[in-house]
Amino acid sequence: MTQALTLSRDGEIAELVINQPSKRNAMSYEMWEAVPKLVAEVDSDESVKVLVVRGAGDHFCAGADISEFETRRATAEGARRYGEHVEHAAHSLGEMRKPSIALIQGFCIGGGLEIALACDLRFAAATATLGITPAKLGLVYSFSSTRQLVTAVGPSFAKYILFSGERLSAQEALRVHLVDQLVEPERMEAQTLEFASTICSRSQVSVRGAKRMIEKIAAGMDTPDEEAAELPISAVDSEDYKEGVRAFLEKRPPVFRVR
Repeated sequence: MTQALTLSRDGEIAELVINQPSKRNAMSYEMWEAVPKLVAEVDSDESVKVLVVRGAGDHFCAGADISEFETRRATAEGARRYGEHVEHAAHSLGEMRKPSIALIQGFCIGGGLEIALACDLRFAAATATLGITPAKLGLVYSFSSTRQLVTAVGPSFAKYILFSGERLSAQEALRVHLVDQLVEPERMEAQTLEFASTICSRSQVSVRGAKRMIEKIAAGMDTPDEEAAELPISAVDSEDYKEGVRAFLEKRPPVFRVR
């Protein structure tokens, strides 16, 4: 783990912190490279149910560290290798079994928004600023990240964002569904962690099954494959289902086991 990325746990919630505040938490090549290993660590830890991704200090992430571009991306081969690390980092977040929440404050620009879009949910401070700026650098956004953007905001507004490179206020981002919740800055951490705790209290059979179903639908699946057809059936055999029904009949909150 690079010192510019820190992973901590508080009960059932893990936090991945982008920790380079002197550069507004810009992501270096080594940081992109480290993300999949940290995400895999969270996904394999059965005591953790939710991952919160945030930036240290006042900002989420101002994007990739452009000061490296003249060395790391000076050639087509270098750009390909750099892009693979970025895509692998975003892919690891998107493919994680467990839910993830981006806690967005300050700048969430370029690669920072790429990370946030890879998370399942995005909670933004009312003062946050978001944008994707490859049009200002002569770059083309990757296929997988463009698909995540289109899934979030639709084709037309994705074109607006990518063609212009303009920044959006948090209020504009909420209007086009780029973020899911708008929170006053002083309540940002508390409200995000409260929602993460709510997810932790629910059946992880249900949560992870729903996440998998939504991923398949968002990827264009129109009819269920074998896995999608089996998920609702296999849930009935789970201890969570038995506990949920028993708790309902006994008029008490369910206590689901850690998975």
